[in-house]
Amino acid sequence: MQAVAQNVFRGTITDAPDFDPTADAEALYSAMKGIGSDKEAILDLVTSRSNAQRQEIIAAYKSNFGQDLIDDLKYELTGKFERLIVSLMRTPAYHDAKEIHDAITGAGTNERCLIEVLASRNNKQIHDMVAAYKDAYGRDLEEDVIADTSGHFKKMLVVLLQGTRDESGVVDADLVQQDAQDLYAAGEEQWGTDEAKFIMILGNRSVTHLRMVFDEYEKIAEMSIEDSIKNELSGDFERLMLAVVQCIRSVPMFFAKRLYKSMKGLGTADNTLIRIMISRSEIDMLDIRECFRLRYEKSLYNMIKDDTSGDYKRTLLNLCGGDDDLAGEFFPEAAQIAYKMWELSAMTRVQLRPTVRPAPNFDPAADAQALRKAMKGFGTDEDAIIDIVAWRSNAQRQEIRQAFKSLLGRDLMKDLKSELSKNLERLIIGLMLTPAEFDAKMMRKAMEGAGTDEHALIEILVTRSNQEIHAMNAAYQGAYKKSLEDAIQSDTSGHFCRILVSLGAREEGLADVERANADAQVTECILFFTELADACNADSDDMVMKFMSILCTRSFPHLRKVFQEFVKCSNKDIEQIIKKEMSGDVKNAFYAIVRSVKNQPSYFADRLYKAMKGLGTDDRALIRIMVSRSEIDLFNIRKEFKETHDASLHEFIQGDTSGDYRKTLLILCGGED
Repeated sequence: MQAVAQNVFRGTITDAPDFDPTADAEALYSAMKGIGSDKEAILDLVTSRSNAQRQEIIAAYKSNFGQDLIDDLKYELTGKFERLIVSLMRTPAYHDAKEIHDAITGAGTNERCLIEVLASRNNKQIHDMVAAYKDAYGRDLEEDVIADTSGHFKKMLVVLLQGTRDESGVVDADLVQQDAQDLYAAGEEQWGTDEAKFIMILGNRSVTHLRMVFDEYEKIAEMSIEDSIKNELSGDFERLMLAVVQCIRSVPMFFAKRLYKSMKGLGTADNTLIRIMISRSEIDMLDIRECFRLRYEKSLYNMIKDDTSGDYKRTLLNLCGGDDDLAGEFFPEAAQIAYKMWELSAMTRVQLRPTVRPAPNFDPAADAQALRKAMKGFGTDEDAIIDIVAWRSNAQRQEIRQAFKSLLGRDLMKDLKSELSKNLERLIIGLMLTPAEFDAKMMRKAMEGAGTDEHALIEILVTRSNQEIHAMNAAYQGAYKKSLEDAIQSDTSGHFCRILVSLGAREEGLADVERANADAQVTECILFFTELADACNADSDDMVMKFMSILCTRSFPHLRKVFQEFVKCSNKDIEQIIKKEMSGDVKNAFYAIVRSVKNQPSYFADRLYKAMKGLGTDDRALIRIMVSRSEIDLFNIRKEFKETHDASLHEFIQGDTSGDYRKTLLILCGGED
């Protein structure tokens, strides 16, 4: 057995020096006396005192003025600012108790609040919250949770409410192996899922123990525990277990994700934002800030600044504690997380899952006749066309094309183009082309006419294998009587052109490059990136060419190891170096490579989100990704989309498109998450 040291967490709010609760009570009384109130004085004082000091101020206020400070604050302040200030005045236990009470009181239940609070608190915090709930509401928290929830979700919440997770820090290596095997046997190894085994292990074992279990699980299952949970569980129970796993891996990263989701898109989930900023301000807000920057390439400070206003904003920014230099070094917690993220990327064998598969009992002749019938005569039966084309694999569609010509003497592609229009036509034609033909056409579209769609060129060339790029080259030559390389060189220039042309000759070995630093190439790459991180005035041409020689030629497994060790050596992440040292299309190309190396389904999920967010839709990008990934990894992309954006890909497509075009895209999407 071995004992492992616990993490030290760091907040942004600490005890104020030379603290005088009586003077602070008098200052608050003066700020609220008379007509109106001095909100700046209130927020500056409250956010510069620790919670323990605030409790002393409350007592001094009552002793000196015979009034309840919280009642006076509620009377003088309004809206979100009032909620934030009043919540800061409660002790952590009573604040958690109120959040849980509000989540289960009234019509409906706020399951996400229950998950966030119970998955992230340690044993003492749970016990204190349960006692505070009983004191404040005269009720038993466990009984109320049982009455308001059901199934395995309820059982796991009850386990967490016991506050009995092992916190000894002692790890038994034999038990680690056994738990990893038991989790595998309870899920991936059998038909159906033994949810009780997941609940018992994830609800009771220590943080250090479970981190080791997750590592062993990945070796056994060749997938992460998160992917297994997504495959085996569903609904609120799935979300709860994923939250528990995320908190085991890193509580700061869990909260960074929650904060991002609370502010992204239209509107702000203010209750979530307030709850997290208050509850973590004296624990680990510095680490949350670093994790936020690591994952979203934007400081938490700036996101709060952009998403809120007035005194509410000022108070939140005080709790945040400062803006982070985008390219600065990581704090230890964030560096450790970045290293672990690359390690997970290197270890995990993601099972790529399509959403479109070959249709059973396939009859190409019957399909060809049905398509002809759908297009013959007056009008077109779009539903019949969609139901055939979208429910067949690409290989089956090629057989249908051949049967259509052999049986009817007609060109199916020409008939479809004449009968369909706009986005539906583009989508259906894209599905009928071979993958190589489709990629070649997308490259052509990205370069034709005025202007170039550099993002499309990057997306296609960065994410395709050597074989796929070679097939695309041949298809381009056949369709347009010009080499793709010549076309790229005619339409782009400089380093960006060289990067695009160099793709397609990447090493694709798997066995040796994943080993530790004995690989001389890994060491060479690490040394280069480390030197680069310290040499802000490096020669631009030399820097880009060296990046090209590594990022465009090394295998993805090799690059994962390089990027992982780079964090270890430099306390920086390769993504930050690229964003700091480069610009324009060169930066975008290298950044796309790194994102694809780390997690390609996540890269495509972000591309789909950007295609549909805001006003208008980038239909070309939407069609390109939905068609090209539907038989490769669109199911994985869906899961990453939901994880990152807290809404399903299905929901986005449903809300952003219409008619037969939408119907076809939703079939390709393959379901709601």
